[in-house]
Amino acid sequence: VQLQASGGGFVQAGGSLRLSCTNSGRTFGKNVMAWFRQAPGKEREFVATLRWKGGGTMYADFVKGRFTISRGNDNNLVYLQMNSLKPEDTAVYYCAARSRTGLNYYARDGDYDYWGQGTLVTVSS
Repeated sequence: VQLQASGGGFVQAGGSLRLSCTNSGRTFGKNVMAWFRQAPGKEREFVATLRWKGGGTMYADFVKGRFTISRGNDNNLVYLQMNSLKPEDTAVYYCAARSRTGLNYYARDGDYDYWGQGTLVTVSS
């Protein structure tokens, strides 16, 4: 399994970006997909998660109404549409996947089995 996040870039406040997470390795059983982010000098934090079957979603409070996580397919796994971006959204964004079973929504690093290399999002004021 080789996850890779892409789609980051430089955008002005109020702008939009769409991040993608692809898998270039073997197909794997997916329970939950998620996006996390890490701003300079800060710990990595949860952004959004999506249940592969059923499509249920959960968001961090600071992105509700602005970001949308959506499911792709076995290659292009998950997307993150980011609208109304703010300078505080500047961070490296990571996609993560959970193969372990479970019925909850997961927001901790340790809940995920696979991580992709991140993509940098920079929002200017």
